[in-house]
Amino acid sequence: MSHLPVAPFDHHSDLANEDPVAYYAGFRESCPVGRTTAHGGFVYTTTYADVVRTARDDATFSSSRDADPAGDGTVIVIPRGAGLEQYPIELDPPRSTLYRDLIEPLLSPAAVARLRPMIARHTARVMDAFIEAGSADLVGDLTNPLPAAVTLDWLGFPEDDWPRLAGPIHDIFAARAGSERAARGAAGLAFMDQRIRELIRSRRETPCDDAVSTLAGARRPDGNPFGDDELVSVIGLLVAGGVDTTTSLTGSTLVHLARHPHDRARLREHPDLLTSATEEFLRAFAPSQSMARTATTDTSIGGCPVKHGDRVLIPWVAANYDPAVFEAPDEIRLDRDARRHLSFGIGTHRCVGAHLARAMFTEMIGQVLTRLGDYTIDEAGLQEYPTKGNQVGWDAIPARFTPGRPFTVTPDTLTVGAVEEIARDILSVEFTAPDGCALPPWEPGAHLEIVLPSGQLRQYSLCGDPADLSRYRIAVLREDEGRGGSLELHHIATPGLVVGFRPPRNHFPLSEAPSYLFLAGGIGITPLLPMIHHAASTGRTFRVVYGGRRRAGMAFVAELEDLGGLTVVPYEESGYPDFARHVQGLPEGTAVYACGSPSMLTAVETACAAHGLALYTERFTAPDVDTLGDPATNPPFEVILSRTGTRLPVPPDQRLIEVVRQARPNLAYDCEKGYCGACETRVLSGIPEHRDSLLTPAEREAGATMMICISRCAEGPLVLDL
Repeated sequence: MSHLPVAPFDHHSDLANEDPVAYYAGFRESCPVGRTTAHGGFVYTTTYADVVRTARDDATFSSSRDADPAGDGTVIVIPRGAGLEQYPIELDPPRSTLYRDLIEPLLSPAAVARLRPMIARHTARVMDAFIEAGSADLVGDLTNPLPAAVTLDWLGFPEDDWPRLAGPIHDIFAARAGSERAARGAAGLAFMDQRIRELIRSRRETPCDDAVSTLAGARRPDGNPFGDDELVSVIGLLVAGGVDTTTSLTGSTLVHLARHPHDRARLREHPDLLTSATEEFLRAFAPSQSMARTATTDTSIGGCPVKHGDRVLIPWVAANYDPAVFEAPDEIRLDRDARRHLSFGIGTHRCVGAHLARAMFTEMIGQVLTRLGDYTIDEAGLQEYPTKGNQVGWDAIPARFTPGRPFTVTPDTLTVGAVEEIARDILSVEFTAPDGCALPPWEPGAHLEIVLPSGQLRQYSLCGDPADLSRYRIAVLREDEGRGGSLELHHIATPGLVVGFRPPRNHFPLSEAPSYLFLAGGIGITPLLPMIHHAASTGRTFRVVYGGRRRAGMAFVAELEDLGGLTVVPYEESGYPDFARHVQGLPEGTAVYACGSPSMLTAVETACAAHGLALYTERFTAPDVDTLGDPATNPPFEVILSRTGTRLPVPPDQRLIEVVRQARPNLAYDCEKGYCGACETRVLSGIPEHRDSLLTPAEREAGATMMICISRCAEGPLVLDL
């Protein structure tokens, strides 16, 4: 195949700006790798495989300015742009590792979980400012100020700085090169540099509970502090990365949902679907369209020669739309497993703020769907970024909606009554009406939407008695790395607390049937419990199979035992339930209701399909793939964390990363499926059993690194560079 482009390739051209996806698709079909003279000349790629190979090979394709000394400015984009050197993204390993180790604990899943109440509070505050007006610019009024407030509050910037930094950063991404607006953005960067230095000095003198204080007080491995210039570079990257990329993603999603009301309706009716939909939106609307590397030696990509010093374009957008990886990539499928997308990059420079970006995005979309559910956009007033070669997004999204009340004026409230820990890490919380009146009616399977004091909106299955409208009951599992709602309730749920609420809705109703089989996994028992009571009170035949990791963490067991027909399966005692066996020989017409983990529901679906049974499911999380494998065939092994000498046993029913997190709670990871590379870890001794889909055959054979989220040990003990 020829590698000469069929037309001059320029990802900043008018044709590319008109439709970047189609532009890359045309080159992928006719000339997937080629050389162009645009912007001083570079090699472009268009396939997922070539983008991944280039982005992961730091030794051959450098991110450092040192590799391209002839140019000026930011080296990770084409053409090079103005800006301070950005640590660690413009460094190669091992230099970059020092700075990633510095910031990763601040942005781990556990750390971001602690930020979720703050994110919800800011989202509610920002929306309160315009919700009564019935109209807004969803960029200027929501998607720009909210990420700025969250990022700058987390870092420790005073509130007066937030608008002075949010606007210029947006200008940098949204302005044409050389324009007056671009000049304003550059001036804003100068102000940001000044304020970061002032904040570092202030926090060194008087530390506070914020990220800049942590960074300013951090030490190198030799015990010396980091220099001001280093911290300015690191903090500047955190500000720029945290502010406008989420602005772009959220704006593009809001436009899509306005244009596709069916998708909007699905997300409103099934809030749990937002988990998988977020990854699909990231795939389809990658804020960062492309980045660049510099070749450090003569090599080739896809058969195209690449010379030492050549600049190489790695377009995330082209990879995200490669039909070899994503079926029908032009379609937005809310339930697609899109986590292979490269919108956060891949390899050592994968975006360290991915978890924070998701948290901000899901909170904004969640509150828009519940508070501005009927919004429409003025198509004529939409304004896109003028060039989409590096960044894509919206500059203005004028919208109208039914005016609403601020969260500070909550017409419907509940008062917390009895609170009890009914199993390990599970709270039973009862709510009553403040005036003692009857509550809105509900039926088994219904959800109650709670507005927490932080502003977070969370849905919980009602698990009390539908006939008793004097109170609602929910059960809440504490999830330290969840979306933050469970943690907040576990911390604040005390009798007398007032929360907002929306009347119950039911997307998991109980159908009439002569007999039932109820299958529950863990906290999945909550929506099933009222169904089981109904079956018992109406004299229907029923059985209940209730599984959980350990008996002490299984709620309502005593209540269920009183109803009869119960089989309790604690995994650590009895192993995993054989669902195929439990669905055999059921009476004709039996309805099967199941709620639990994705892997459990997949097993139930397979078993019921084989027997032609009617199955009804409730998913608390998006469909998933199994990462543990069959515990019966997983041998136990031992892992040693070399930097501390910690030795940890890894049992058959736990993943390696789950065990390592016990000693390293701020560990960096993301997809947990073995294809994003965020958890790639050096192996100092032992032989890994690779289960990922990212490492090449040569890398697997070498065994120098492994994906600890999914892989195990073939010969141990495993000694990891942690």
